Amino acid sequence: MNSMTFLVSTVFDLYIMVVILRVWLQLARADFYNPFSQFVVKATQPVVAPLRRIIPSVGNIDLATIIFAYVLSVLKFTCLILISNGSLVFSPSFLMFGALSLVKAAGGLLFWVLLIRAILSWVSQGNSPVEYVMVQLTEPMLAPIRRILPPMGGFDLSLLVLFLILQFANYLMGDVVGPIWYQL
Repeated sequence: MNSMTFLVSTVFDLYIMVVILRVWLQLARADFYNPFSQFVVKATQPVVAPLRRIIPSVGNIDLATIIFAYVLSVLKFTCLILISNGSLVFSPSFLMFGALSLVKAAGGLLFWVLLIRAILSWVSQGNSPVEYVMVQLTEPMLAPIRRILPPMGGFDLSLLVLFLILQFANYLMGDVVGPIWYQL
């Protein structure tokens, strides 16, 4: 059962992160002609396009994509319960766990984007199209930290500060929600 739980969880998590990334790219007004952005759009377009005809956007927030990510999170939690118990009795708490799972996936995506940006900054020297998108996504969060914490000895510590904030938020959610947070 552990292997099946791992597989289902990983597949759902990766696709949920791609869907959340689509929303994030739109909010950050990232370059949609970038190859990385095109991958995200093409990976989500078959489901999001029909949903957009039914569910309108609210301002610049793509509500159809957010609802799709939420439904995927609820479906992930439902599949994991089905795998672990062998049977399924739907509960309204699944909806809450789906929302919590979506929040945790968004935090996980932010962590991975920051980590990829840090690694690419050491390797690519600004020549990678993926790095360009990562900068567009993370710069709105890092710029306020840089205004408070200036570079020290030529090192930009804003990324480290944001990692610490993310880790604190993860532990705080674990305290507020309980042990289920770490299982989502």
